[in-house]
Amino acid sequence: MAGGGETRRTDAGSRLIKAAPDVIYQALIEPEAVASWRPPQGMRGEVLAFDSREGGTFRMAFIYEDDGGHGKTTDNADVFEGRFAELVPGKRVAELVEFESDDPAFAGSMRIVTTLEPVDGGTRVTVSCEDVPAGISEDDHQKGIASSLENLAAFVET
Repeated sequence: MAGGGETRRTDAGSRLIKAAPDVIYQALIEPEAVASWRPPQGMRGEVLAFDSREGGTFRMAFIYEDDGGHGKTTDNADVFEGRFAELVPGKRVAELVEFESDDPAFAGSMRIVTTLEPVDGGTRVTVSCEDVPAGISEDDHQKGIASSLENLAAFVET
């Protein structure tokens, strides 16, 4: 439950990626890779800090490429920090993420769990975002998850 008694939701997405789980796992924990594939369409990523070990922290910015002025932290950027809660090589990455924002609709910690399941033809990658802040619309978030998974596929598929 969020502070105002609101129920926080879970958003998820999944995609078959034509790469081995270990290859995808490396793309989840290497800062240059994450900056490349994670920002959804229309944004670019900047890694500000990144310690990819269990318990390690990270800080990133997603910067809007247009002048629409719809960032959570500034007019054109979403800045967030987090911690790697769980790292299981080739299988699972769990992160706790918080946005830097003065808007209480973006407050709180969101848990992002990425699971990698070997299947015929590659790996089923599933992203589950738990306790999504109310300020993130479900439709926008679903599109963002799908876009990031598409970017990840393009990054690792050969």
